[in-house]
Amino acid sequence: MATLAKPQPAIDEPSEFPHWSDGVPTDGDIAHIPGEAGLPLVGNTFKQLADPHGFTRRMVETYGKVYKTKAFGGWHVSLIGAEANELVLFNKDKIFSSEQGWGPVLDQLFPRGLMLLDFDHHRIDRRALSIAFKPEPMRHYCGSLNSGIAREVAGWEGPMRFNPAIKSLTLDLAADSFLGIPWGPEADKINTAFVDMVQASVAPVRKPLPFTKMKKGVDGRAYMVEFLNREVIRRRKEGGGQDMFSQFATATKEDGSLLEVDAVVDHMSFLMMAAHDTITSSATSFMYYLATQPAWQEKLREEIFAITGGPDADGNPRPLSYEDLGKLELTEMAFKETMRMMPPVPSMPRRALKDFEFGGYRIPAGQAVGINIYWTHHSDEYWDNPYTFDPMHFTPDKVKARHKYAWVPFGGGAHMCLGLHFAYMQVKILLAQLLQRYRIEAEQGYSPEWQPWPIPQPKDGLKIEFKKL
Repeated sequence: MATLAKPQPAIDEPSEFPHWSDGVPTDGDIAHIPGEAGLPLVGNTFKQLADPHGFTRRMVETYGKVYKTKAFGGWHVSLIGAEANELVLFNKDKIFSSEQGWGPVLDQLFPRGLMLLDFDHHRIDRRALSIAFKPEPMRHYCGSLNSGIAREVAGWEGPMRFNPAIKSLTLDLAADSFLGIPWGPEADKINTAFVDMVQASVAPVRKPLPFTKMKKGVDGRAYMVEFLNREVIRRRKEGGGQDMFSQFATATKEDGSLLEVDAVVDHMSFLMMAAHDTITSSATSFMYYLATQPAWQEKLREEIFAITGGPDADGNPRPLSYEDLGKLELTEMAFKETMRMMPPVPSMPRRALKDFEFGGYRIPAGQAVGINIYWTHHSDEYWDNPYTFDPMHFTPDKVKARHKYAWVPFGGGAHMCLGLHFAYMQVKILLAQLLQRYRIEAEQGYSPEWQPWPIPQPKDGLKIEFKKL
C-alpha cells in the first residue's frame, strides 16, 4: 500500500489526540494478535479480493472476532461485530482516524472528501455542507427526482439489464439535483471518470503507472477537478441555484467565510462518487430482491398505491410528494433489509491514533484497523434467519431490541452518511414510479453472481423484465 504523505492540518487538533500518527507498529507489537500473513509479498490480498466475505467468515471461525491479516502491503487488524462497530464508528474517545483509514485507498482519488476528514475539520466542513440537505433544498430535489425518474423509466418496459440502466439514470439525476445543469455529451466522460476512480481505489498496484487502473483513476480525478473548479467559480459569480453544488459553492463556515474552492471541489467530487455508486448498488440490489420476491413486491405496491392514489386516469404514475416520503414505512423497511443483505459499503477502515483494548487484546497506536459491516449484517447473533430477505427484521420492536450498531450501512457516529435521507428519497421515488407502472420479474431460480467488493454489483448487470400492469 502506498505510504500516506502527511498533510498540513487545516486546523489545530487537540494535543492529547494528535491528528496524525506517524508510528507504524512492528510485527512484534502485534505478535499477540492471532491471524496469518499469507503469501510472501502479496499476503492475503488476492484471497480477500476474490472472496472477501468467505475470507472474513473463515478468519472469524478460525481466530475469533479480533484477528490480523497481511494484505495490500501491510498488517490490518479486523474488529468484528456490533460492539466493534460501536467502538470504531461512535469513536467516543477519538481513538480512530477516518482520514488515515481511508487515505491509503482513496488519497490519490478522493482526497479531503468529508469521509476523509477528522474531528474539528470534519465537524466544521460537515456543518457547512449540511445546508444542502435542509428541508427546502430537499423539496427541490424531490421535484427534480420525480420528473427525471418518471421521464426515464417510462421507456423501461421489457427485458433489460438493470444495473447499467440505473447507473445511467443516477448520473443524469446527479446532473440535475447535484449540479443543476443540463447534461450533454460530458455525461459519458463523467461516468467513465467515476468508474475509473472507484475501480482504482482497490487496485493492487498503488502507483499510477502507465496502463494500470490507478493511472486511469488518477486521470479521471484530474478531469473531474478541472470540470468542478470551473463550475465553482461560475456559481459564485452567478449566485442562486437550488442544486446541491450551488449550495456547496456558497456555503459558509462558522466564521462566515466561504469554503475554499478546492474544498468545494473535493467535497463535491467525493459526494457525487458516493451517491452515484452506492445508490446504484442499493437500487440494483432492491430490484433483485423484489423481482425474486413477488409477494413482497406486491405488498410494497399496495402501500404505494394507498399513499399516491395510484396512476391517474391516463395511466401515468402519480408523483410521490415530499410530505408523503415518511409514510412509506414498509417500503423503507424493505430498503433497509436490502442494505442489510447487500450493504453498499461492506467494510470500513480506520487507523488507531493511540493504544486501545478490544476483545481482550491490546492494539497499538498507528495500527490499521477495520470493521466488517457485511459480517455483522449476516450474523445470527443479531438476526433471525440472517441470509433470508425479510423486511420484518425492521419492525419497531425488533429494531429496539437489537444492538444499535448491528445495522450500519450508512456508518455511524460523527461520520454517519450526510446524504442518507437523499438516498432514501431517491429510492422511494424510483420505486413509486416503477411499481405504479410495472411488475418486476426475473427468470425462475435466477441468482446472479455478484462482485462483492468494493461496491456490490451483479456481474451480469441484473437481468430482469418490466411488464406493464
